[in-house]
Amino acid sequence: MEELKDKVILITGGTAGIGLACTQAYVAAGACVVVIGLDNDSVAETMNIIGDDHLGICCDVTRDADVRESIERTITRFGRLDAIHNNAGIGSPSKPLHTTTDEEWDFLMSVNIKSILLTARHGVPHLKASKGSILHTSSLVGEIGQENHAAYSATKGAVNALTKSMALDYALDGIRVNAVLPAAVMTPMLHTWAHEQPDAEKVFDFLKDIHVLGYCPAGDVIADACVFLLSDKARFITGVNLPVSGGAELGYRRNF
Repeated sequence: MEELKDKVILITGGTAGIGLACTQAYVAAGACVVVIGLDNDSVAETMNIIGDDHLGICCDVTRDADVRESIERTITRFGRLDAIHNNAGIGSPSKPLHTTTDEEWDFLMSVNIKSILLTARHGVPHLKASKGSILHTSSLVGEIGQENHAAYSATKGAVNALTKSMALDYALDGIRVNAVLPAAVMTPMLHTWAHEQPDAEKVFDFLKDIHVLGYCPAGDVIADACVFLLSDKARFITGVNLPVSGGAELGYRRNF
């Protein structure tokens, strides 16, 4: 079933992890996908997977000129833009706030938050024309916090607030804005985070146990929710920060 047939979807960070899973799911659902990646090799590898009917662009999502050019290339190629999925993000450093450097703080804020500003700045005029949709990949830690991950948690709390404010700002233009909130997903970024922890060997058992459903998923479970939120089946849903977390937000459970 092609829930996204002929929709033009631009996804940042679409070449790895959750982003790659979403890219593949959007293609399978019939969309024309514009994949934004940080380096030429990852973009080329992704294009080999999804084919030439789509568009791959190497872009630094923290740079206004790069984002503007990416939107322009999308319109030149496809003539329209139906959705922007702000998926690009970084998870490091994993440390308390007082030990976070200025450089680490600024980089996190630029990738995880400023990139949303830039895609909105250059993409919203086109989304107004199509009455399109914006989707953010956020995180459950933006709602409940996380030990030794203060700056990252702050960026995701900001994304969650942006989701609601942007939904209000653009509602009269027919643009819906939502976010998905994973708890943990087995991605390269998660593996990096795990190995930054004091006892990395115990982390993967922890990642399984925090999910009430009993396992830490791959990116496909997030991608399925994203396909729904960008489809017409979600046409009356906006301003929602949707946990896709296996029930991790529900609290403690007995696992012994």
